Formats: sequence, C-alpha cells, structure tokens
Amino acid sequence: MREIKNLREMYLYSLKAKSHGKKVGFVPTMGALHEGHLSLIVEAKKKCDLVIVSIFVNPIQFAPSEDFGSYPRNVGKDKKLLKNFAIDALFLPSADKMFPDGFKTFVEVEALSKKMCGRSRPTHFRGVATVVTKLFNIVNPDLAFFGEKDYQQQLIIKQLAADLNLPVEVVTLPTVREFDGLAMSSRNTKLNPKERKSAAILYKALSLARREIEGGEHDLNKLLFRLRSLIGSEPSVRLDYLVAADPKTLQEVKKIGGKVLFALAAYLGKTRLIDNIVVGE
Repeated sequence: MREIKNLREMYLYSLKAKSHGKKVGFVPTMGALHEGHLSLIVEAKKKCDLVIVSIFVNPIQFAPSEDFGSYPRNVGKDKKLLKNFAIDALFLPSADKMFPDGFKTFVEVEALSKKMCGRSRPTHFRGVATVVTKLFNIVNPDLAFFGEKDYQQQLIIKQLAADLNLPVEVVTLPTVREFDGLAMSSRNTKLNPKERKSAAILYKALSLARREIEGGEHDLNKLLFRLRSLIGSEPSVRLDYLVAADPKTLQEVKKIGGKVLFALAAYLGKTRLIDNIVVGE
C-alpha cells in the first residue's frame, strides 16, 4: 500500500496507471473506518484494477458549531485495517494543501442541497460537493464508491458529476448495518452505552414504514405520525427531521405510491445520526 500526501504525486500516480490501461477505483472517506467503508473497498477491488482510498476530514463541510474537532480520528488503526485489504494507494492530503490561504471557489448543487439535511446544515453540502470535486480532479478515478446511508450525499455527487461532465461513474452500495439495524457510521463510536441502545429505534421506525406500506397502508400522514411517535418513545432521541420523499428529487411526497424514500436525522446527546430506506416499486 503506497501512502501519498502530495496532491501532484497523487494525480501523476493515477494518471500513470490509467495510461497503462488500468481502471482506477476510488473510495473517499473521512477515516474512522468501519464495515460500511470496507464493503465499498471490496466492491472497488472487484470492479477495478487499482484501488485508491482517501482519508480526509473535510473542514469546509462542518459549520462552526458542529463536531469537526471531535470527529473520530484514528489514522494509525485505519492504515492497519487497509493493509489487510491490499489496496494500492492511500491518499492522505492535508487541509492546508486542499484549501490553502486565498481559496475562494466552491461547488454547490442547489436544489438537492437545500432539502433534508440541508435545512439544518445549510453549508454542509457545499463543502461536500467542493471537496469531492477536488478529489475527483486529483485522483481522476474511473469509478468512485459511496454508501447509500448518506443517500442525499450520493445523489448530490451523481448530479455534480453529470452536470460538470466529470469522467467518473459514481457507484452507490447498500447501507451496512449493525446487529440491531443501526446504520454503520463513524459517529456511532461517540455514543455512550445508553445512547447506543436508544439509537436502534431509528431503524425500527424505518422498518415499520416498510412493513406498513407492504401491508397496504395508504395514509402517509397517519404513517408518519406513527413513525414519529415510535421515535418519540425514546426520550434520549431528538428528531431533527423525518420525511417521505421522491428518491430522485428529494421532493417531499404527499401520498404513498411508487418508490418512496423515508429519511431521517436525529440527535442522541450531541451526536447526529442519519438513516434512510427506499420502499415500494
């Protein structure tokens, strides 16, 4: 596994591989790796000749009041884990090289970024879209792999790749879950034992939505009320949002029909978790 910190070196490394006809796969992460990340790497190795993983906690996607300073970091542990998966290169850029003094250019996917998480984190997806565009330009992958747990994020990245004619295929893989259904997230490690137990209610609520719709429920307002009530039964969970939306546009729907995205965000203490499922055909 080659470790690369220099941006130019990373670009030339990928360029050389592609010049030799190799298909380059890329898994961008913020570290604190878990089974969800590893599932992306496994798929990248299946589909590509060369796999590059990046670890970069992106400062511009955090608002001043958010958890940039306390975001889980353990690069040493991540390196050991990655060596077991025989990736080809680990890209470890620094913030001062990615965003040097005088940096003034940002990328924003307007409509998709304003919904769901964008309401409570209005600058978040501008930061995500900007750093992903930079990473795509530096790494120059043929395929890039993202998890469906961050549903809004992967949709935004697909849109920006299409709109900016970036020569990369964005591949989305299913959410990987813990034993009780909780979506795997680096932030799960920040939960205390009580919060971790309570967090299971999030997937229970989403699973209830699936069961009710498959059982013939057609009243969306009634269903959303039941889901909010279920989540509210855990006093340590503070719901940020729960929506039923079109999976392609994220526009909230008024009735059940076709495919519906049920997405939520909630706080357990100071830790914010997100999850979603798509229901219907």
